[in-house]
Amino acid sequence: MQAAAFRYRASGPAFAQIAQFHPELTALRRDLHAHPELGFEEHYTARRVREALLAAGVDEVHDGLGRTGVVAVIRGRSTASGRMTGLRADMDALPMAEHNDFPWKSATHGLMHGCGHDGHVAMLLGAARYLAATRRFDGTAVLVFQPGEEGFAGARVMIEDGLFDRFPVDAIYAMHNWPAMKPGMVGINPGPMMAAADRITIDITGRGGHGAHPYQTVDTVLVAGHIITAVQSIVSRNVRAIDSATISICAMQAGDLGAMSVLPGKATLVGTVRTFAPDVQELVERRLSELCGAVALGFGATASVNYEHIYPATLNSERESLFAGDVAESIVGPEQVVRDMEPSMGAEDFSFMLQIKPGAYLRIGQGAGNSLLHNSRYDFNDDILPLGAALHAGLVEQAMPMQPVSD
Repeated sequence: MQAAAFRYRASGPAFAQIAQFHPELTALRRDLHAHPELGFEEHYTARRVREALLAAGVDEVHDGLGRTGVVAVIRGRSTASGRMTGLRADMDALPMAEHNDFPWKSATHGLMHGCGHDGHVAMLLGAARYLAATRRFDGTAVLVFQPGEEGFAGARVMIEDGLFDRFPVDAIYAMHNWPAMKPGMVGINPGPMMAAADRITIDITGRGGHGAHPYQTVDTVLVAGHIITAVQSIVSRNVRAIDSATISICAMQAGDLGAMSVLPGKATLVGTVRTFAPDVQELVERRLSELCGAVALGFGATASVNYEHIYPATLNSERESLFAGDVAESIVGPEQVVRDMEPSMGAEDFSFMLQIKPGAYLRIGQGAGNSLLHNSRYDFNDDILPLGAALHAGLVEQAMPMQPVSD
């Protein structure tokens, strides 16, 4: 398959060579899509990754890092520079039913690759095949196939399992497909790319009783309603307008739907907080505790807030972000690269890696024709597989260029 067949413009030797085995990458991606697995259960996926890496001729394959993670090592024609560059792809699927009807739809009821991690794996395997065949770089490439991104903090588990001790990369890069961008476009931002994701649980205690005699109770449903409204004042009245934060109460549990006349003595609210800056995160956490307690007290009830830090913000380092933008421009041209990409309030556990190593997280456009992320009719756009693989390869080749041979 030639580059002219794609619905976007891309150039360079890596893209041209990878485009030749685009049908094989597509078949691999669709096989992974048909066999989705949750975090730390990616046994089939890890086995297919290992098989593909060995067939590509990489130098080393390490299994079981971070439970089901796989790491591949590819050495360049020279390693005299001592440099080491990391590339990461996430492997896990989501606990949701798929409503597509194509032949490669999920074969496992209730599980689905609804975020494109199947495509991310295929892109990195495409880069592995190219890099192992050409080795046009001076240094060592480390390819990280990570489990458990969807809420399991697999990146942190891999780090705790010695990822960067065993493979001390100088910088690490990752990318995520983005339906809101057209195919052939790449987005990046020096600084915030994804928000911190925190979980809040608000437990309200009052005094239950008969719905016909509410004056004898401390109504926790009423208190919960006032807390739901009151917490929305934190962003509008405590967070500076030039900062960013979101508080969403997403679930409530109180009483029994079959007991229409029983006022419950307890109620629980669950939600999420999204922020970019640590000081804003700390402010929101403090104000939630103060406000919920005070609102409950006003009604004679009590409220406690359990604030859990789940994923930190994904913050690109400036030098690596600028470099990644340059690499993208060399493949798709400057007009197709957005260097001031708007950050998303979504979260990403690649953030744990960026807390330890410099690096950058990119978005690669895939178009919205295959629906939005985490949608039951989502599917990865196979058309961008060679582009993503070439972008991975370009990050390695340009971060660790071959030195010219002197006369």
